[in-house]
Amino acid sequence: MPVSVGIDVGGTFTDLVLLDEESGQLSTIKLSSTPADQSQGLLGGLERSGLAMSEFGVIVHGTTVATNAILERKGARCALITTHGFRDVLEMRRRDRPQTWGLRGTFQPIIPREHRYEVDERTDATGQVLKELDPAQLESLVRQILADPDEIEAVAVCFIHSYANPHNEEIARRVLEKLWPNNNVVLSSEVMPELREFERTSTTSVNAYVQPIISRYLNHLEESLRERGYERDVLLIQSNGGLMSLGVAARFAVNTVLSGPAAGVIAASYTAQQAGFPNAITADMGGTSLDASVVVGGQPRLTGDTKIDFGVPVRTPMIEILTIGAGGGSIAWLDPAGFLQIGPQSAGAFPGPVCYAKGGQKPTVTDANVVLGRINPARSISGDRLDVEAAGQAIESQIGQPLGLGREAAAQAIIKVANLKMANSLRLISLERGHDPREFALVPFGGAGPLHAGALMHEVGIGATLVPYYPGITSAIGCLMADARHDFTRTLNQRLIDLDLGGVRTILDDYVAEGKALLAKEAIRVERIESLFEAEMGYEGQVHSIRATLPTDLDVATLQAQFEAAYRREYGRILENIPVRLVTLRTAVIGLRPRLDLRRFGPSGATSLQEALRETRPVYFEDRFYPTPIYDRSKLSPGLTLDGPAIVEQADSTTLIEPDMTARVDDFGNIIVSMR
Repeated sequence: MPVSVGIDVGGTFTDLVLLDEESGQLSTIKLSSTPADQSQGLLGGLERSGLAMSEFGVIVHGTTVATNAILERKGARCALITTHGFRDVLEMRRRDRPQTWGLRGTFQPIIPREHRYEVDERTDATGQVLKELDPAQLESLVRQILADPDEIEAVAVCFIHSYANPHNEEIARRVLEKLWPNNNVVLSSEVMPELREFERTSTTSVNAYVQPIISRYLNHLEESLRERGYERDVLLIQSNGGLMSLGVAARFAVNTVLSGPAAGVIAASYTAQQAGFPNAITADMGGTSLDASVVVGGQPRLTGDTKIDFGVPVRTPMIEILTIGAGGGSIAWLDPAGFLQIGPQSAGAFPGPVCYAKGGQKPTVTDANVVLGRINPARSISGDRLDVEAAGQAIESQIGQPLGLGREAAAQAIIKVANLKMANSLRLISLERGHDPREFALVPFGGAGPLHAGALMHEVGIGATLVPYYPGITSAIGCLMADARHDFTRTLNQRLIDLDLGGVRTILDDYVAEGKALLAKEAIRVERIESLFEAEMGYEGQVHSIRATLPTDLDVATLQAQFEAAYRREYGRILENIPVRLVTLRTAVIGLRPRLDLRRFGPSGATSLQEALRETRPVYFEDRFYPTPIYDRSKLSPGLTLDGPAIVEQADSTTLIEPDMTARVDDFGNIIVSMR
């Protein structure tokens, strides 16, 4: 029986989970990421496993290649071809600014103005073609673009109202297929067939911007695996938490922008639900950032759009994840006013925190945890012995002395500021969305997450914390848990009373057939296929819409009732005597994969708390060092209870239990932390 592999490539570490499908045995590998070429760390991890490539089954991969390309502005050189008069849509954006103060600052779209072109064509909002695209005009323009000395790699086509009728974009496709030298041709009617001109143009442009980067990466990865003897599937995690093949990923590269973080939410939500916590706040704290999400009733919250960076929205179905620059490698620094700040700059994998002794000079959150005794310098997740003294000197000289604080007090200040920054993001996705944090469990994961969970419980008022058995590699485990999924959208923008319900059913049925065909082509092993139908609806004249589940039997009265129920949940009331419009249809075709048995992850055999005790060492809390018991996670069997202060160590992470908290080990091997 082959071994399935889940791989998460983060900014600091690359994590691999290897699951023997027959025995259920799980093994893990963690090694430093290779930012210049993520595939090198991935391939190195597979080689470190000691298995032959022929022994691997499906490989599922979460990647940050697309995200990094956008954030670092290192995507491909692209051209945008649009309707006459709409060249500057990317520049005009919405009426927002990167900060709420001052009028200065610049914004550079991912496709600069000199690479944005107009053609004479026009379709109205009803789908009527007012002016057909002239192929000869477009041919001349394409030849001009190809002669550009900047060597344009990809082209995005986004015509006004093409979501209502893609006729002119189809003409453009035929011209480009004859002239364009590669497959990097992106049509808005394929990527995002929805209204909202700016979001559609941005999403199409982002797809073109990252498609060559993703394609090269995936092709290189596939070739490297083939050269080493691997001949099976490689699947990628999408931003919606589903799987897709490399071929689909190369074509719809925009669907990978939150690939890695989405896998973590999938694993955390499933783990929490199995443990009896259907409502959860997930907090993935790695080396570079904190990715937070909310799970209600066992289901991660999905959103139709997100901002990858200021002025760069992406409108595709994805798990709603809030990302801030607060990870273990986030750098502590003083602003011009002398205030302590954390991130968003990160020490990354190289040179890393000062304590890693790889050339890092600036103190980080990890350095502060090492100085406070919370991380064992002899048992770090990097596998190297950490330099506590170097970390202390950096904190003391760069933070402590300017603030008039001693070494430990300065380290504690770094931790407090980082915790407050993370707590604000958790409030944003819980309290400000109308959720009571006391009814949720915090699921911290990533290498650094469990170190900060207790403080976040205090700051946000969360009811309990659940630390998974493998917190440091939860995202990699999520790769093995994810279902196959394909999403489809169609804008109708019609009043409910004017809907052709038969036509709506035909659209939904066609998308189900297309989704099933994609799943069959990808040959992903699934137990069954389900379809989810939703509609975005709003009152006449409203700009924004509400998403509601479509009933099995389509009729106007039921659609109206579904919308009003969703609207009432969101706003507490409905509006009387105003027509309702169905703006966009959404269809998800989901191939459900076999579920992992989490009980296999926990320790086997009963042990006592004394057997799990490794040592007692001084750990700093608030104002002094406390003698703190250190436990071996692998020896904490279900049913054991431990009171804080305490630390639980394992190869992939460290869990800190605050002095006023208690923890128990549940039947799955999870650590459940609560206030005493």
